[in-house]
Amino acid sequence: MWIVRQTYIDKAEKFVRMHGNMEFAAGGSFEDVFSVAKKYGLVPEEAYPGLNYGLDNHDHSELDAVLRAYVDAIVKPARGKKLTTAWLNGLKGILDAYLGPAPELFTYNGRQYTPESFRDMLGLQLDDYVSISSFTHHPYYTEFVIEVPDNWIGAASWNLLLEEMMAVLDNAVDNGYTVAWGADVSESGFLYRKGYAVVPAEQEETLEGTELSRWVALSPESRMLELLEEKSELTVTPEIRQLAYDNYETTDDHGMLITGIATDQRGDTFYKVKNSWTSNGIYDGYFYASRPFVEYKTLNIVVHKDAIPDAIRAKIGL
Repeated sequence: MWIVRQTYIDKAEKFVRMHGNMEFAAGGSFEDVFSVAKKYGLVPEEAYPGLNYGLDNHDHSELDAVLRAYVDAIVKPARGKKLTTAWLNGLKGILDAYLGPAPELFTYNGRQYTPESFRDMLGLQLDDYVSISSFTHHPYYTEFVIEVPDNWIGAASWNLLLEEMMAVLDNAVDNGYTVAWGADVSESGFLYRKGYAVVPAEQEETLEGTELSRWVALSPESRMLELLEEKSELTVTPEIRQLAYDNYETTDDHGMLITGIATDQRGDTFYKVKNSWTSNGIYDGYFYASRPFVEYKTLNIVVHKDAIPDAIRAKIGL
């Protein structure tokens, strides 16, 4: 929640500088974590749990609404008028009320730290983490800013061929690294309650030999299960990926963590994903995303540079 707090402050300052013409909502990019760590340090959860509003689990719906209303009120009178000197302190006051005041000193494992000294103690080399994507509307082997609303900070990603992006992911997991995974989870094949995410080759509007009245009466999960019993998954190409992105079918929904690789009873590859929606579900907070789903719906991944195969690192000069 330290990351959330400091990100909201930086995002509000940019929102006001942009006269309100940018995204201001819950969520962001992986770069938010690195930016906060570099500028403000880090604080462990036990020193800043961020639950200062009477609940045992995080629910920011009220906080998000209050903050959005606040910054909207700031920018509207600002057109043609000077901002007061109080507005940023007012925003911090809201964050203090909901998440708690920012700690200047705290104790962790019997030692006292500041946010900066705690970050330094961890020994993280924050510039060693690399964002990678794969789209055709920018040149390969160059950096570009992924054009999605949550990338308010303007984080850049290296643009690789699709098979190279997947090679980085596989190499990272095979060598003991986890992978930050930004993806679209709004698809009908994202069946979190069932514990997996898939993308059937044939969508329901193109099914042949199915009685329409019976089909439409099924729940979305039941439809997907029937699709998977007999149909293979989509063969993903760079062109299909790009079209889904251009048509707003692939959106910047969620950030997760890929921790492993598994195979199902048919020998198909799935990635083990750590989600943030509590530890509920049949896999205790994890689920499995098929390789086609990851190929199709990945916006970007973030890995340590040492997790990138040498041949690919050479192509981008790392």
